[in-house]
Amino acid sequence: MEDKLLVYRCKRGSAKALTRIYQKYKADLLLLSMALLNDKTAAEDVVHDVFVSFVQGLNRFRLTGSLKGFLLTCVANHARNCNKAERRRGQPGDRLEPEKVPGAGEPLDSLVCNEQFERLGGALAALPFEQREVVMLHLHSSMTFDAIAQARGISPNTAKSRYRYGIDKLRSIFNGELAR
Repeated sequence: MEDKLLVYRCKRGSAKALTRIYQKYKADLLLLSMALLNDKTAAEDVVHDVFVSFVQGLNRFRLTGSLKGFLLTCVANHARNCNKAERRRGQPGDRLEPEKVPGAGEPLDSLVCNEQFERLGGALAALPFEQREVVMLHLHSSMTFDAIAQARGISPNTAKSRYRYGIDKLRSIFNGELAR
């Protein structure tokens, strides 16, 4: 209900409502974007572009479901377009640089979190984009396979199989690391 009220207020010109939407979803959108692009700068650009497009289309926008789901789908679409453009140019994305994890109190905790973040980022980057997208939308964004399928224009069974293949590949990557 809060999201509907925020969208209503945004349509009426409330900068506070837009700021609240941005603050509420920025971290989730950025995490998804970074996982899909494996490039921090491009991920930030995608999130920025999605919010700019959201504001520009507010007059025509009607919230019929989850605002978070809508914004995550927009980020995934924009990231997909960025990946396509990058492949056409033949330029691989920069490696994602881990940053200090907010809330990590001790330097040792921060180091461990950065190492884990780097390992996970590398493993996710090894997945094909379609699998990475479904894994992140399902695990991080809590989207159902039906919602993912509808947003991506695929069948629910295809979404489930991409998820299963992605998780299996992640397991094999991490099991290979443990065997070393």
